[in-house]
Amino acid sequence: MTAQDADRNDLGIDTGRPHPARMYDWYLGGKDNYPVDEAMGRQMLALDPRVPVMARVNRAFMHRATRWLAQHGIRQFLDVGTGIPTEPNLHQVAQRIAPDARVVYCDNDPIVLAHAAALLRGTPEGVTEYLQADVREPAAVVEGARKVLDLGRPVALSLVALLHFVSDEDGAHELVNRLLAELPSGSYLMMTHATADFTPEESAAATEKLKAAGVTLALRSRAEFARFFDGLELVEPGVEVVHHWHPELGDPVPGQDDGVIPGYGAVARKP
Repeated sequence: MTAQDADRNDLGIDTGRPHPARMYDWYLGGKDNYPVDEAMGRQMLALDPRVPVMARVNRAFMHRATRWLAQHGIRQFLDVGTGIPTEPNLHQVAQRIAPDARVVYCDNDPIVLAHAAALLRGTPEGVTEYLQADVREPAAVVEGARKVLDLGRPVALSLVALLHFVSDEDGAHELVNRLLAELPSGSYLMMTHATADFTPEESAAATEKLKAAGVTLALRSRAEFARFFDGLELVEPGVEVVHHWHPELGDPVPGQDDGVIPGYGAVARKP
């Protein structure tokens, strides 16, 4: 065992079963994953070889949505389900447009905590902080965010590629509602979500394989995804296939047009 592995074990990282954040890292070509994550990732690729493209498309959406929000005056961001850092991170995108932007990252995976220092390299004018918490505990998320963000001013809540790992039984819609309830008028929800609408057979097989490995995958239809935005004002073009949402705000991801990318994205304002 290397010293780095020992440090990670001290953080409580479970290397015996795959974790979505580490699988995502593997899809993106990162090194912060374990053989169990790669093994499950390869099973997903056998079902649909475009999975790494899907991961990059989600990151690209986050970049474009963050640019749009910063361009429209948002100066505070709460990114839940941050994942293992990749360049550029949300705060880098936001602070390039608004150097005084304040960003709170939140994740429940200890391996992300090990990289928190990389997440905190922001501008002198702005603020970046990391919070170890789980979206299933919205009160803890809000309590931690409140120490950094002014919840009397608009906040952009980012839930990118996260809620498809939270089932209806775990109250996915209620969790989003509880988080939004703590944010003032003028706040935004930015979100992406995987779907089985375009690849039902492959999606069913992926769901079963992940379930056997202890990972929940709750794929939702377009209508089910749209429910997360009930009561909010959708930004044009509304609910869209992820890479079709304001493509002019970023560069295309190689391979994104080679077949349908089975996921939706949207941004909406709280009135």
